[in-house]
Amino acid sequence: MTIAENVRQLKKIVPSSVRILAAAKSQPIEKILEAIRAGIAIIGENYIQEAEEKFPFLKGKADFHCIGHLQTNKVSKAVKIFGMIQTVDSLKLAEALSRECKKQNKTMPILIEVNSAKEAQKNGAFPEEVESLAEKISALPNLSLRGLMTMGPVVKDPEQLRLYFRLTKKLFDKLKSTHLTNTSIEILSMGMSDSFQAAIEEGATMVRLGAKIFGQR
Repeated sequence: MTIAENVRQLKKIVPSSVRILAAAKSQPIEKILEAIRAGIAIIGENYIQEAEEKFPFLKGKADFHCIGHLQTNKVSKAVKIFGMIQTVDSLKLAEALSRECKKQNKTMPILIEVNSAKEAQKNGAFPEEVESLAEKISALPNLSLRGLMTMGPVVKDPEQLRLYFRLTKKLFDKLKSTHLTNTSIEILSMGMSDSFQAAIEEGATMVRLGAKIFGQR
């Protein structure tokens, strides 16, 4: 199937209230533009260098989100390129983003990345750290906390991810109910090509899809 057909099929399955992000890591510009023409409004990139190369071709055509781990030494470039950072996992990174956004006269919407399975080798704040991190972030200028993002562990059966999606949704709801200043908790980014249906059933408001849009690499 073509990318346009894939997007059409997805739009039949994914509720209109759930936003679809096209995870475009290592995809050529032509394919990304094809996805945008088919109605995809958000493009996600994992690596700054790749995002930098693609940005001139995509600027103004779609929202551009950072969905990969962001190092503090790449913050300046990230603030220039992206319209949202989905992977803020520490106060140190949030403070660096806040300083850079001030310099560039920009307010950056961000999500806190939750390491919902507490995997030692993965980035993300542990579930019990999320509330405290959110409070500290809410006090930083030039950042707007919009919600949470999680990956979940690598599992054979996507159904096993429901536990982690459910946990992240619980954190999301709690955060929403605290009404922190300078925050607007509305985005719960979770679920990828193999698990997006389970994620939507567990409360995702955004799914990050690569293979379902672009086909297997």
